[in-house]
Amino acid sequence: MISRQLVLTYLYLLIYICLSSGVILFNKWVLSPKYFKFPFPITLTMIHMAFSGIVTFFLVRVFKVVAPVKMTFHIYATCVIPISAFFASSLWFGNTAYLYISVAFIQMLKALMPVATFIMAVFCGTDKLRWDLFLNMVLVSVGVVVSSYGEIHFNVIGTLYQVTGIFAEALRLVLTQVLLQKKGLTLNPITSLYYIAPCSFIFLFIPWYLLEKPEMDVTQIQFNYSIFFLNALSAFALNISIFLVIGRTGAVTIRVAGVLKDWILIALSTIIFPESVITSLNIIGYAVALSGVVLYNYLKMKDVRANQLPADNNSDRATKDKKSSSMFRPDNSMDNSDGTVAGGLASEAAAVDEEAPLIPSARLSYVTRTQTGSSSNR
Repeated sequence: MISRQLVLTYLYLLIYICLSSGVILFNKWVLSPKYFKFPFPITLTMIHMAFSGIVTFFLVRVFKVVAPVKMTFHIYATCVIPISAFFASSLWFGNTAYLYISVAFIQMLKALMPVATFIMAVFCGTDKLRWDLFLNMVLVSVGVVVSSYGEIHFNVIGTLYQVTGIFAEALRLVLTQVLLQKKGLTLNPITSLYYIAPCSFIFLFIPWYLLEKPEMDVTQIQFNYSIFFLNALSAFALNISIFLVIGRTGAVTIRVAGVLKDWILIALSTIIFPESVITSLNIIGYAVALSGVVLYNYLKMKDVRANQLPADNNSDRATKDKKSSSMFRPDNSMDNSDGTVAGGLASEAAAVDEEAPLIPSARLSYVTRTQTGSSSNR
């Protein structure tokens, strides 16, 4: 008989894949001039941030689903504000790309995420330049170039928006590791949105007021509140699904699910949006890029295991030396992962979803897993 826990795990994975694909297709439909005809990506992103900020406030402060972290003004000013700025920028540029290029091509460009994160990590000094990793990044880049060359409806503006959003998100990931994790703060997707969403909303207000508000006043757009509510709700539900999936499986599983989701999304986008055409060069290039991402993730996970082995051996020796002690700490192996998070940023970035870019790293996934386990027993 299949265990109930296993069924729930696969159910959460299925929900994550459906929500992640659905949010991307939903955003494309809302922003596309051919369908819902709401070409205001900053406004849509602000709606998501406002909704997420309000809901997470009730989850953290009223219902106390998760506990807030100790946040001082200094940490908020030096850490949360710059992270929120790049978070808002990545969402703004990523959503703007929907106006110019297809969903399928956007997913193919997202294969550059590990490359961008690796470059930013090396530039910021949180990772070292290694030739084996560098060659993998070259393989990913070549695959994306081939895929771009095979794109029939290639648009320079849309591509630049998407690539800029990818690098903004990569810098956000590196800053999260450098600024927050070194201060000992652990944020899961819910607490991340609790602190970052309101600040991101403020950052987006300035470009919205200058770029989109004048045009909205002229065109006199009528809001369909039910559509925008469902859109914001689905984006927030995606964060909750990530919270549940990582709590039951871990960050590695959600990366694998993300790869499966990308292929499903590319196929679905060509059915839902007939103007999106996939060529053989698109598929070949994306397959090459994806193979480089998978190989890169393998090398990074291998590094993490290699760094954890000496810690495990040391803990074994300490246990033998202290046989009289009955204390056992099951999280010792995870404590040592902090030193390898910087190296794992790019592999983490491979699973980043533009609507839920707050996927925790190795140490954060452990915190999320323990919190989810405690809440599910209620």
